[in-house]
Amino acid sequence: MSTDVLMPALSPTMEEGTLAKWHVKVGDAVKSGDVIAEIETDKATMEVEAVDEGVVEALLVAEGTEEVKVNAPIARLKGEGESSLVGGGGPRSGGGGTPQAPPPEMKAAPASAKTSDAQPTPPPPTPSPQGGGERQAAPSPVSGSGQRIFASPLARRLAKAAGVDLAQVKGSGPHGRIIRRDVEGLKGAPAAAQPVATAQPPAPPRPSIPTAPRQVLSLEQMGIAPGSYDLVPLDGMKRTIARRMTDSFRDVPHFPLSIDIEIDALLAARAKINGLLEKDGTKVSVNDMLIKAAAIALKRQPDANASYTPEGIAHHHHADIAVAVAIDGGLITPIVRSAETKGLAQIAVEMKDLAERARTRKLKPEEFQGGTFSISNLGMFGIASFASIINEPQGAILSVGVGEKRPVVRGDQLGVASVMTVTLTCDHRVVDGAIGARWLGVFKALVEDPITMIV
Repeated sequence: MSTDVLMPALSPTMEEGTLAKWHVKVGDAVKSGDVIAEIETDKATMEVEAVDEGVVEALLVAEGTEEVKVNAPIARLKGEGESSLVGGGGPRSGGGGTPQAPPPEMKAAPASAKTSDAQPTPPPPTPSPQGGGERQAAPSPVSGSGQRIFASPLARRLAKAAGVDLAQVKGSGPHGRIIRRDVEGLKGAPAAAQPVATAQPPAPPRPSIPTAPRQVLSLEQMGIAPGSYDLVPLDGMKRTIARRMTDSFRDVPHFPLSIDIEIDALLAARAKINGLLEKDGTKVSVNDMLIKAAAIALKRQPDANASYTPEGIAHHHHADIAVAVAIDGGLITPIVRSAETKGLAQIAVEMKDLAERARTRKLKPEEFQGGTFSISNLGMFGIASFASIINEPQGAILSVGVGEKRPVVRGDQLGVASVMTVTLTCDHRVVDGAIGARWLGVFKALVEDPITMIV
């Protein structure tokens, strides 16, 4: 039977993507794990692997097609050894449509039929090594309640060989389909399904509260003359940023806390560190040192290293620092994982690699999804101070302004120092004013006396 390959959701925020390139053509044989296409998401370009095995029967979406919705069919596979006709030349079942439900003759009887008066279901025929001759698709397994279990052909074979009852396996493929990785590593399980009486009915869906859609006026309705502007369509990244930032600014109760920090000692320490690292070709930036300082401050003030959830406040074990990087068409936040455990040289090397791959949209999802805290630095653009929008589910984001010479008062004396303004935007559900102020105090002390970062 034919199997549709669906547009995958490659990130939690992905709703649609661009099918950039096919790595297969009609007639190619593929197996689970083979790279079949490249998909451009709102954040990166990623390779898509096959979860089923078979022969490419049709490519349903052409290369370069934009705005392909998640879970839309993009290709169709047929089982290896199958032809477009089955048996004595009749039309192939399901060959011309989406195989969401098998034809009646393909449905297997419930497991309980073995002990009934009905005739037992014959085992599926084993194909010859040459793959020739007639080959009927194996019937899909069923649960004890008689409901069909959706599983790939490879997953069914692996389960049979390992003695695994597919009724007890939770699928991670599209629409809950059981695929190879769900079965691999599982030991044999009893073939008998749980009694039907013990099955719990699914909980009824929670009723949604209807809300009036926000009316969006056109530019002409707001007084902009037609033809007086050029309209550039939104790409996936711009559309996702617009939606997520709107949701965060509207739904998260946020507030800013600002503080001035003298950075002369930090700049002197950076110059000395880079002198020591010069022979290795590594160069530490001010931003790298701020990443380290932020991570240490989060460990010393763990209440700030947290996320709000409806079930409670999640306190994170490590400081995973997401750093805003400007790229063509928007921005992305690659993450330095467990930054509190890494030295400045390691952070510098890692951040340089992440930023370069971010600009070419070659980051893996795990390299930009998640994070427990964010840093956005606009100092290189001469911005003195600003406040950022929280990147959910993080509890706070630090906005870093330019370091510049400013007058400072020390006691009764007026002096000059290199000063930068930082603003911590907090999610009040997690980081209240006192927690945010304490975190900024620790961060300021670390930056103004960098030697404390290593003791």
